[in-house]
Amino acid sequence: LFSSAGLLPGETVVKEGKAAILFPSANEVFYNPVQEFNRDLTCAVITEYARELLSQKGVRLVVPGEKERVVVSLSEESQEMEEVQEGEQKQGLEAPVAVVGEPCEQGLRVLEGLAASGLRSVRFALEVPGLKSVTANDCSARAAALIARNAQYNGISHLLKASQRDASILMYEARGRKDRYDVIDLDPYGSPAPFVDAAVQAVSDGGLLCVTCTDMAVMAGNCGETCYNKYGSVSIKAKYCHEMALRIILHSLDQRAGVYQRYIEPLLSISADFYIRVFVRVRTGQAKAKHSASKQALVYNCVGCGSFHLQRMGKRICQGKNMKYTAATGPPVGPSCEHCGQRHQLGGPIWAEPIHNTEFVQKVLSAVSGNPSRFGTSRRIEGMLSMVTEELEDVPFYYTLDGLSSTVRCNTPSLLQFRSALLHAGYRVSLSHACKNAVKTDAPPSAIWDIMRCWEKNHPVKREKLSETSPAFQILSTEPNLQACFTVRQDANPQSRRRQLVRFQENPHANWGPKARARAGGAPPDLDDRRKQLQNKRKKPTADTSNLKNFPCKKFRQGLCSQGEDCCYSHEPQQEKDTGATME
Repeated sequence: LFSSAGLLPGETVVKEGKAAILFPSANEVFYNPVQEFNRDLTCAVITEYARELLSQKGVRLVVPGEKERVVVSLSEESQEMEEVQEGEQKQGLEAPVAVVGEPCEQGLRVLEGLAASGLRSVRFALEVPGLKSVTANDCSARAAALIARNAQYNGISHLLKASQRDASILMYEARGRKDRYDVIDLDPYGSPAPFVDAAVQAVSDGGLLCVTCTDMAVMAGNCGETCYNKYGSVSIKAKYCHEMALRIILHSLDQRAGVYQRYIEPLLSISADFYIRVFVRVRTGQAKAKHSASKQALVYNCVGCGSFHLQRMGKRICQGKNMKYTAATGPPVGPSCEHCGQRHQLGGPIWAEPIHNTEFVQKVLSAVSGNPSRFGTSRRIEGMLSMVTEELEDVPFYYTLDGLSSTVRCNTPSLLQFRSALLHAGYRVSLSHACKNAVKTDAPPSAIWDIMRCWEKNHPVKREKLSETSPAFQILSTEPNLQACFTVRQDANPQSRRRQLVRFQENPHANWGPKARARAGGAPPDLDDRRKQLQNKRKKPTADTSNLKNFPCKKFRQGLCSQGEDCCYSHEPQQEKDTGATME
C-alpha cells in the first residue's frame, strides 16, 4: 500500500505492475501507458536471462507467484533420473536464493540509460529477482530528482540509484571490463542510433542489450536516406517492412559491435505497430566477429509483383578446423523481374540470420504462461511469443495475402486455403508476429505465383481490362507448372490461431499511439482541443489591417456581415461614380 503523504501539489500516482510512480500533471517527464506491454515483456526477458546466468553460479531465483518447476523424464531409466532430480532439488534448496527487492551479491548490474520518470527501473527493482544494482539515468535534472523520489516512495533506494548524466558519456566511462553493465536498456524518444556505439562497449561479455526504436516510418521505407544515415542501411517500401525494420536495427547493432571485435546473438525481436523492441546478447570474440559479413544481405525487391531475393554480403566456408572467408557471388536476379518484367529496388544491408532464439523464447513463454497474474499484459505476451515460436527461423520476410491478390487483381483466398496449398506442394509455411495476414514460407516466388495462377483459374479475372504491361497480365499469361490443391489441411491452422490467443495489439482507446515529446513547459493540450485551436489558424495573418477601411465590405453590401463596427472593412455607403462625362 502506498500513502499520499509524499505527494506534492499537482502530482498524481501512476500504478503499473508492482510500481507506483509519482507523476506531475505537467508533462515534465515522459510517460506512455501504451508501452506497458514493452515494460512487461522486458521484465519477463530479464528475469529469464538472470535465471540462466545465476544458475551457473549456483543461485536460485524466487519469482512471486511462480510455482516450483518439475522436470518430467520420459526415458527408460526413469527411476535413476528421479533420484538425480531429487538430489538436484535438495541442492537447489540449499543454494543461495535471490528474491525481488533485495540486492544479490552475485546478481546483475542494470542500467536504464534514458529513464524519464524511472518507471521501468522501479519495476525492475520490484519485479525482477537477482539484481545487484539498478542505475536509472536521465540528463534532465527534474527527471533525475523524480527518479530519486520514486525510488524512495517505493522503498527501493537501497537497490535503485538515480543518475543525471549524458547517457552516452555514462556508458563510455563504463567501457572497462570491471565497470561494464550486465543489462543495458535503451528506450529513447525516436532513434537509438546516437547511443548504440556506447552501449555495445559498455555491456559485459554475454550481457543483455535491450533496444527500442519508435522511428518506424524511417525504417519502413518512408525515408531511405535518413535510415542509411542512422543505421547504415537503406529501407524500402514493401509489405514486409515491419520485419525489415527489425533486421535493419539488428544489422546496425552487429555492425557497431564488429568494430570492437564483438558480435550479437538475437534472443527476441518484436515488431509492434509503431515501435520495435530487440533483445540481443553481446559477446566478445574476434573469430566469430568475422562472420558478420556473411550474416548480412542486400534485398532485391520487385516494384511490380513484390517478389524479393536476398544477396549475402559475404561467404564463409568451413575447411576442417579453419574458416575461409570469400566474397559472395551474385546478383540473384536479372535486369528485370522474371515474373512480371518490372525493375528491382535495392535495399539493405540487413540482418539475414534468425531474429529469435527459440529455446530462450520458450523459457520466457513458459514462465509467463505459468504465472499469468504477474503482468497486466500476460495474455498478449503469451499470444505474441506463441507466434514467435511458430515462425520459420531460417526464412527472412513474408508475403501478404492481400498483396498477392492485389497484384493479380483477383479475389483473396482464405489464409487456411493458401497455407494448405503450400503444404500440399511440400513447402514449409508459418505466420509472422509482424503482420496479421502474413505468410512466411520457404517456397520460391515461382511457386507462389503458380499457386496464385491456379487460384485465378477458379476465380477468373477479366483479362480484357488488364494492361499488357501490368504485372497481372504478365503473370497470368504464363501457365502454372505446379497444380495447386486448396483442400484445407488440419495442420494449416497453427496452434496460436486455433487457441484464439491475443496475438496483436488491441487498441485500448482513441488516439492511443505515440504521444508528444516530453516538454518542460507543461503538458500539451488534449488532441481534440488542439485540433480546434489550430483550425484555420496556421495561415500567416496580415501585418497591417488599418488601410482596409478604405475598401468597402462586400458582405455589408449584401446584408450578410455580422462583425458590425469590429469589421476591418468599410461599412460606409459608397457614392456612385459620375458616368455622364461627354467626349470632346
